[in-house]
Amino acid sequence: MTSLSRRHLLQSATALVALSAVPMAVEAAAPVKVKPVASTDLRWLDGTPAAFEGATLGVPWPRGTVKPAKGKVADFKLGDVPVQSWPLAYWPDGSLKWTAHAVPAGTKPAGLPLTQGKASAPAKAVSIKQEATAVTVTCGELVWVVPTSGEHLIATATRAGRLTLKEMKLVALWQNEPDLDATGSVSQQSFASKVTKVTVEQTGPVRAVIKIEGVHSGNGRDWLPFSVRLYFYAGSESVRIVHSFIYDGDPFKDFIRGLGVTAKTPMTEETHNRHVRLTGDGVGVWGEAVRPLTGLRRPVGKGLGLAQVEGKAVAVADMAKPVQDGLKWIPEWGDFTLSQLTPDGYTIKKRTRSGHAWIDSNAGTRTKGLAYVGGASGGVALGFKDFWQRSPTQLDVRNAHTEMAEITAWLWSPDAPAMDVRPYRSADGMDTHPEEIEGLNITYEDYEKGWDIATGVARTSELNLWVLGATPSHQAFSDMAEQVANPARLVLSPERIHQCGVFGDWDVANSSTPARKILEDRLTYQIDYYMKEVDQRRWYGFWTYGDVMHTYDHERHMWRYDIGGYAWDNSELSTDLWIWYTYLRTGRADVFKFAEAMTRQTGEVDVYHLGRFKGFGTRHGVQPWSDSSKQPRVSNAAYRRIFYYLTADERVGDLMRDLNESDFSLKNVDISRKLPPSPERETPEGVVNSSFGTSWGSFISAWLTEWERTGDTKWRDRIVNGMTTIGKLKRRWFASSAPYDLKTGKFLGEGDYVAISHLNGVFGVVEMSSELLSLIDEPLYRKAWLEYCRYYNAPNDELKALLGRVPSGRNLRDAHSRLTAYAAFHEKDKALALRAWSEFFGSEGRESDGGLKRRTQRIDGPAVLRPLDEDPSLSTNGTAQWGLAAIQNLALIGDSLDEAAKSAGIL
Repeated sequence: MTSLSRRHLLQSATALVALSAVPMAVEAAAPVKVKPVASTDLRWLDGTPAAFEGATLGVPWPRGTVKPAKGKVADFKLGDVPVQSWPLAYWPDGSLKWTAHAVPAGTKPAGLPLTQGKASAPAKAVSIKQEATAVTVTCGELVWVVPTSGEHLIATATRAGRLTLKEMKLVALWQNEPDLDATGSVSQQSFASKVTKVTVEQTGPVRAVIKIEGVHSGNGRDWLPFSVRLYFYAGSESVRIVHSFIYDGDPFKDFIRGLGVTAKTPMTEETHNRHVRLTGDGVGVWGEAVRPLTGLRRPVGKGLGLAQVEGKAVAVADMAKPVQDGLKWIPEWGDFTLSQLTPDGYTIKKRTRSGHAWIDSNAGTRTKGLAYVGGASGGVALGFKDFWQRSPTQLDVRNAHTEMAEITAWLWSPDAPAMDVRPYRSADGMDTHPEEIEGLNITYEDYEKGWDIATGVARTSELNLWVLGATPSHQAFSDMAEQVANPARLVLSPERIHQCGVFGDWDVANSSTPARKILEDRLTYQIDYYMKEVDQRRWYGFWTYGDVMHTYDHERHMWRYDIGGYAWDNSELSTDLWIWYTYLRTGRADVFKFAEAMTRQTGEVDVYHLGRFKGFGTRHGVQPWSDSSKQPRVSNAAYRRIFYYLTADERVGDLMRDLNESDFSLKNVDISRKLPPSPERETPEGVVNSSFGTSWGSFISAWLTEWERTGDTKWRDRIVNGMTTIGKLKRRWFASSAPYDLKTGKFLGEGDYVAISHLNGVFGVVEMSSELLSLIDEPLYRKAWLEYCRYYNAPNDELKALLGRVPSGRNLRDAHSRLTAYAAFHEKDKALALRAWSEFFGSEGRESDGGLKRRTQRIDGPAVLRPLDEDPSLSTNGTAQWGLAAIQNLALIGDSLDEAAKSAGIL
């Protein structure tokens, strides 16, 4: 049964009042000295856009500075520009930590300060009317009708009373075989969206949001569950669509031949006044009429051909008499297709109608992915972000010569081979755990039959749908395409974000001293190198765009894309965090886009959203899902929360919330199942073994985020239970793991053993501990964490004095220098700070070992597929952890850097 409801976080003033009154525990690690922040001036991420369809951003506030009165809503204003505001997160004292702000289309908010006060109202506000069968959204002269059941996501859209769009729905094409090789024939079936739930999340006046949930249905089968959000901004002619689906089929039987969004538009003008627009390379536009008037044997009349090209109405009476008489003999072109089957090439073709041959029109390399069909009185434009990056993709216009044209954006092109998510390999005799471990020792792949499955992974795409009152000019269409490919974003400066004390230990990029410049230059070199590698290595594709590779093979000048656990990185050693902290420090638009693509990839494709692995992600492998190691260290909310707070993105908010009970998946997945049995791992019902860093450190990121978002102290208490019980163990953090009570979140047992894992500290728990200890005063955990930070890299004699022996497992010394730096900072120990820098500059073969000045070398000729710039010394694990260590060390002990650099011979 369809339900209409409002989310408790993001919708109306009533919900905001309720949330602002939620009690939160007032506690802090230490008295907080609140400093005044600079003016909250908004800026464009990537320059002033030619067209602006509205945007939303998140804004942090220092603890205690913005406190809504009980039962009141904190109002914000943005000069004369209307703004809609709501809370995203709270500090423990109940003051606002993050707020979200939406601004309408067609405005110029950049440069204006955001301050507390009453906001201006939009001239034409967005409004919503909810009824049992439909939700109606009114935005100026546009009226959108969203049904609450059936197959259509949008039933109709009218502009100034004219029906311009109807029957927007999702479509999927199923195929029983990937190709003809197996049987010589294939069967295909069509599926369409079936709506099961509609939720109004925001009602305006600047932004309205509707969430639609359902499945793809047809032939008696429901599959491919989806969620779609529709975003309406005041002043906009478009709706932003965030489309997410989960693959829940059998990879050996269910092959997706096409996956798309389709809609219809009435065609009322003469066919020579009907137009199709498609994006070309760069700012280019391909535009033609259904019945062209140019290039005829007889001239159509002065200026009329150019008018048609520009999309203007041409009257028959104004045409030259021979053309009037012969108009009916000019073919009408009804069908058009732009197909981008690779990241390096697209083609455009057209035909008169079904049953006739396709005619090649043009081709190019990379297009932004927008199509339009309509006439002088209006039409529809539809396209989606990352069009060529996620190839194979396609845009279709069908039946433009009839009374009802259809436009489709194919997220997976039906012109391409069917989507194949079968495992890339067989067991090949690897039938027991000992044999699997032997294989792991050769290829670094943790293989296990049946665990290399794609069932349960997801993908999110972002589309834009315009309902227009006329055919857009080539320039206007080009500007729209840029908005699709590179949505205009509003952001804050790094300095303004940093002043609020969010996201732990980092500072703004600063090259003010000689040693700082060396590190900043190296950090820049590394991020630039990886962003260039995305294109140089063609790291594109529907299931892989946004990720990077794990390890390089210098002998064949390739990343190890086909070697077990060395291929796709899948967030290994916190690559996501390295890139996001780089953006926070620099404010660079290209870094933001790099991090955004990774967040969409690793939070969707690398994580299971249903089934026995739900809540866990997959370790690095040849396919995003191919490794049998399913762990929370990959699904980690720490890798999503920065993007969420900067953008208020609801889909990422859903993903993090879905992880709140992911610790219970430890019942389904025994992470240590391939290790020799031991009494310590035998646990009673409701108790599982959990590591402190790779597992619990991932769970707490989701709980912290939920506590901040809702004020529900259930999640804070669960965090504290873990912190306290770790602190009570005899060996505290040096126990590495312990039995874990799923009901309470407490660790059990004496913890009187020593077991160090270098992985415990490199999957976000360092960042989470820094944040938690600034929010929660838990002395036992603080002591345990500072002890671990001081002694992990300590000299052997010091560690032996603490633990009674020197345990193995202390790898990644330079990465863990930031733990030493944390202890040095909080214990005000300069000698320890210098030790941290010596660890950072030490000789583990990473960046500091003579690598600070290494650069790329040009490789060309027959040794490589194409000329490339190569740095074989870089590995993603080392780069990410070195970068994070450099960033945190600079923030904590940067005042001792130059002295340490001189001692190390760096200066």
